[in-house]
Amino acid sequence: MSDYRALYRKWRPSTFDDVCGQEHVTDILKYEVENNKLSHAYLFSGSRGTGKTSCAKILAKAVNCLNSKGGNPCNECSACKSIDSGICTDVMELDAASNTGVDNVRNMKDEIAFTPSELKYRVYIIDEVHMMSISAFNALLKTLEEPPSYVIFILATTEYNKLPTTIVSRCQRFDFRRISNEIIAKRLKHISSSEGIDITDDGARVIARISRGGMRDAISLLELSAGAHKTVDDKLVFDVAGSGNRENAYKILSSVSKKDYDTVYAVIDSIVMSSADISVFWQEIIDAYRDLLVVKNVDNARSYLDLTDVEYESLKKIAEGFSMPTLIYHISVLENAMGDMQRAFNSKRSIAEIALTRMCDEGLSTSNEALLARICELEKQISMLKLGAVPINTSESPIQKKEKATEPTGTAEKKAEPKQQTSKPVPYPEFSSVIERIDKVKRSLSVQFKNCSVYKYPDNTFLIRMSPFFAKSLKNSAPDLAILRGAIAEKEGVSPTDIKLVIESADNTDASDLSLEIEKALK
Repeated sequence: MSDYRALYRKWRPSTFDDVCGQEHVTDILKYEVENNKLSHAYLFSGSRGTGKTSCAKILAKAVNCLNSKGGNPCNECSACKSIDSGICTDVMELDAASNTGVDNVRNMKDEIAFTPSELKYRVYIIDEVHMMSISAFNALLKTLEEPPSYVIFILATTEYNKLPTTIVSRCQRFDFRRISNEIIAKRLKHISSSEGIDITDDGARVIARISRGGMRDAISLLELSAGAHKTVDDKLVFDVAGSGNRENAYKILSSVSKKDYDTVYAVIDSIVMSSADISVFWQEIIDAYRDLLVVKNVDNARSYLDLTDVEYESLKKIAEGFSMPTLIYHISVLENAMGDMQRAFNSKRSIAEIALTRMCDEGLSTSNEALLARICELEKQISMLKLGAVPINTSESPIQKKEKATEPTGTAEKKAEPKQQTSKPVPYPEFSSVIERIDKVKRSLSVQFKNCSVYKYPDNTFLIRMSPFFAKSLKNSAPDLAILRGAIAEKEGVSPTDIKLVIESADNTDASDLSLEIEKALK
């Protein structure tokens, strides 16, 4: 078994071509090195783990390389080897987080007066430069503006907004973007193949998602996961990262939509008993709600979500149980709970359970978001009631019950018999308006009718031909049939009881009169 403890050091990029996902930066740097059009000061800004310090060290080697190849260092000459080994005194790497004072800058200015001892350029790499004090920035300002011809400054920062404009204006700035999950996953699989690590596609995708665009964090997490000497799959990655997986997050979402308190408390208990950090799992829930917003608002949501196929299908089903106002209310509760967890470290479980309880019942909150969610749910129920999908509960009198019980069997059978159609049906062009009406109540149902054919008989019987899969699904769903019948009745201006439906497969192999089934659904 290979030793994974130095995995990141081994796979750290040594040339500009090895830097993943930053071609917009590396192409310019290679051009400047190859054509000797170097700047006296560079500013590399971007999120952590995206290659800023690595590019700074590669640039330091490239400008001093004796056998530069297309702007890349050769990594074989004495200059490259000296810089790689860390013994070269002409390439200085400073950590501004621990060297923030003006005295540190003054010592550096004294050293600048001397020419390089063995290389062509003296390079100063200042990492996390935003941590320097104002007096240190002022001391650096004049030197940064007019350094000697043999000195190059490379400043790296994760918080560009904290730098003084006087410093930024004197540097050539490069923005390092977050690396896409596809590039990270591809790189992880390449490293795993070279190192003999068994990793699944879902495992690489989950590592890329957790690293949030940082290649360094992704390789480090791969190293930790591989230390278990098992196949690196999504479950192992979640265990190593100490976070609850998306399966538990989706359980929470589904339980909240169904107001299933037992499952909510059971999931939180399992997270606590597994020694996972609730705040990390809470972030997973927030990310899942973000994914719900995308699914609810975008048709091609798959292209914006980095999820496995199973996760995406689960999320689509869960999204049907939420309205937009409800999502907004839940997100506000989640954000407030996250802030409370950061302030009250020892009460995370209580904060989580209280927040989820409030999310299950909007009536427990008087916030504007909760009131909006309750109004939206009320409007939906009224709309369903108009369509006949939600029947009004009315109690029968004893006389009605007696008449129903003593009604002759032959009469009931006679009423249940569907009428034989004697005239030919005609196309029903108004069905597009019916689909729009259904879309406002249940979008997942409306999409089933986009490619169907609808015909109307004179006695308000409607023949609907659709794909066999959707036809079978519709026949087995009484609420969906009630919504369809109510929407047609609303468009025709008649009572839902006057509408009869015939659902037929497109291949004409499966047709049935569903009027009796709809009558039962309405009762």
